[in-house]
Amino acid sequence: MATTDATPKFQNRDFRPVPQPPDFHPEVVVPAHDGLRFWQFMIAGSVAGSVEHMAMFPVDTVKTHMQAMGSCPIKSVGLGQALRSILKSNGPLGLYRGIGAMGLGAGPAHAVYFSVYEVCKKFFSGGNPNNSAAHAVSGVFATVASDAVFTPMDMVKQRLQLNNSPYKGVLDCVRRVMKEEGLRAFYASYRTTVVMNAPFTAVHFATYEAAKTGLREVSPESVNDEGWVVHATAGAGAGALAAAITTPLDVVKTQLQCQGVCGCDRFKSDSMRDVFRTIVEKDGYRGLIRGWMPRMLFHAPAAAICWSTYEASKSFFEELNDKSDARVVT
Repeated sequence: MATTDATPKFQNRDFRPVPQPPDFHPEVVVPAHDGLRFWQFMIAGSVAGSVEHMAMFPVDTVKTHMQAMGSCPIKSVGLGQALRSILKSNGPLGLYRGIGAMGLGAGPAHAVYFSVYEVCKKFFSGGNPNNSAAHAVSGVFATVASDAVFTPMDMVKQRLQLNNSPYKGVLDCVRRVMKEEGLRAFYASYRTTVVMNAPFTAVHFATYEAAKTGLREVSPESVNDEGWVVHATAGAGAGALAAAITTPLDVVKTQLQCQGVCGCDRFKSDSMRDVFRTIVEKDGYRGLIRGWMPRMLFHAPAAAICWSTYEASKSFFEELNDKSDARVVT
C-alpha cells in the first residue's frame, strides 16, 4: 500500500507556530552614550565628582584623622575616637574644614577623569561593552591624568582637615606651603596617589561595568525603569571593593601629604618604601589598614552617588543631542 504525505493537507496560513519552552534569554541592549561630545563628558564628570565629594566630605575628614593622628609616635585611632576628637576640637563645622579645597579640585579633576575614561574606553574596547580589560586600562589612564589636577588641592584639603590645623583657610595654606616647602610639596604624594589610584580605578571601573551588565541581565525588562538603581548598586559594590584593596596605599598618601603638620612625621624622602617601613615599625602591619572602615563607608555611597549622577547627566545630554539632531533633520 502506497503511503502519501498528509502534511500539506494540514498546512494553513492562519496557524501560528507554538512557542517552545524557552531556553531563550532576551538580549540586553546597553544604552550607548558614546555619541556625546567631549565637553559633555567633562561637564557630566564634573557634576558627578562635585556632588559625590561634597556629600561624603565628613566621612573623608574622619578617615584622614584616623590615618594621620598621633603619627609621632603612631597611635591607632578608632572610628568613634576620631569623630569625638573632631567634634571636641572644632565642633560640627570641623567635619567640613577643607571643603573649599575639595570644591576647587573635585570638579576639574573629575571632568578630566571621566572624559579621558570615555575616550580611552571607546578606543580600547573596540565596541565591545563587556571588555573588562579595556575598562581597567581606561581607568588607569583616567587616574594618571586626573590626579595631576587633583593632588595639590587634595594635599591642601587634608592639611586643613587635621585637628588644630595651623592654616586659616585654603589660600593661607597654599601661600604658606609654597613659601615654606616649595611647589614640590603639592606633589609629594603624586606618585603614591597614582600607584594607589591605578589599581583602585582598574578594579573600580572593571567591577562597575561588569556589575552593571550583570544586573541588567537579571531583569532586562526593567532596565529603563530602574536604571538609577542599577548604576547606584553597581557603583557601591565597585567602590567598596576598590577602597578595601587600596587602603594601605591611601595611608601612605595621607602620611606624605600631612607630614610635618600637627605632630605628623616628616620623612627624609618621598619614597613609598620609607613611609611603609616607618608605619610598620611604629604600629605594625595593622597601621597600614588604619581608616579602612570610613574609607569603605566613604567610597561605597560616594561611588553610588557619583555613577548615578554621571549616568543621569549623560542621559540628559543624549536626549538633548537627539532633540537637536531632530530639529536639524526637520
